[in-house]
Amino acid sequence: MSTVRTARTGAAHRLAALVEDALGGPLPVRLRAWDGSETGPADGPAVVVRSRRALRRLLWQPGELGLAQAYVTGELDVDGDLADGLRRMWAATRERRLHPPRLSLADRARAAGTAVRLGAVGPRPATPDSQARLRGGLHTKSRDRAAISHHYDLSNDFYRRLLDETMAYSCGVWADEYTDANAADAQYAKLELICRKLGLTAGSRLLDIGCGWGSLTLYAAERHKAKVTAVTLAKEQAAHVREQVRERGLEDRVEVVCQDYRDITGGGYDAVSTVEMGEHVGDAEYPAFTASLHRLVRPGGRVLVQQMSRGRNAPGGGAFIEAYIAPDMHMRPLGETVQLLEDAGLEVRHVESLREHYVRTVAAWEHTLEDRWDEFVALVGEETARVWRLYLVGGALAFEQRRMGVDQILSVRPTAEGVSGMPATPGEWYERLDRP
Repeated sequence: MSTVRTARTGAAHRLAALVEDALGGPLPVRLRAWDGSETGPADGPAVVVRSRRALRRLLWQPGELGLAQAYVTGELDVDGDLADGLRRMWAATRERRLHPPRLSLADRARAAGTAVRLGAVGPRPATPDSQARLRGGLHTKSRDRAAISHHYDLSNDFYRRLLDETMAYSCGVWADEYTDANAADAQYAKLELICRKLGLTAGSRLLDIGCGWGSLTLYAAERHKAKVTAVTLAKEQAAHVREQVRERGLEDRVEVVCQDYRDITGGGYDAVSTVEMGEHVGDAEYPAFTASLHRLVRPGGRVLVQQMSRGRNAPGGGAFIEAYIAPDMHMRPLGETVQLLEDAGLEVRHVESLREHYVRTVAAWEHTLEDRWDEFVALVGEETARVWRLYLVGGALAFEQRRMGVDQILSVRPTAEGVSGMPATPGEWYERLDRP
């Protein structure tokens, strides 16, 4: 691997020396500074520090969040393939055992001296407008409503452009037999698979908690003639689903409720679904959530949870995701979620990993974002568009590298006699998962 060589007094070289001392290894990517100096591997992407303000931001907010703030504001950029740059950084961390900064007093003094010479010392930069600002106690109803609104109420027009015709904002199922499948095909396959796992038939009562833009609600009502109660906290989502219900003439089969899951009353549902909503519930609140699932479904009824997970020692979402995308989210290892469902009295019958499917799903969204970049910038502004670029590229890599996963967990509430009503061999679930 060749290295670009320029005068050793440039800003890039001074920065590189600090970074390599802190990481304990050579730079895995090129580094280019505002003064034109450059160092590091000649091939591949280059991290471009466009202004001293990026350094000042990192002085005030070291680590992932400071880097993310500098990127979304454009103070720091990547010249070349962003995914390649992130992949190289993770590979260096894993293979070279690069470690987080452990700076001695001498290291800190040297860093401070370099910052002064580079003109990076100054007042704390303002937090980017796109970063979430939540108030109140963790997972109170008002704070949860604000957290959901921050991400999901961005704009229905934004999500219409980003997603496919189903408006499904969750992992699709890319069936192997359909080699030319597109994102919509994968979402229809996922929706059909969920309906089959839940055993929906005409007249089945389905409670869809965290219904999003109604992809499962509308599909279950139209294709399987189910009677669906759709619940979401996001006003924009509720408005979209209600509009679709009217347009499709489904008023007699679908009720849309904009409320917190903790306020759902009644019960006796034949099936309950919650697709990538459980991550927002919170760690301490999850036992009460699983107890609600058990209460809301009838004996013999089924519950399907599709939810993101993390490995035992994996970082999960991280500071950027929690600050910009899903504030207050919590991911746990899959086994812990299974245990919590069992503790609530549900019997877990089937668990399926969709991790590789999410790599393809997120890649399709990222491809759409890049293809229609100017449209997205005009709609939500460049800062928010850059948030989404970093989110989608980084998210695909997290699933690819098994730092995050996503799973479908099917459980049942057995009757008092222990009857599950489940088929002994549910192989027909996977037959012809093609679109309607």
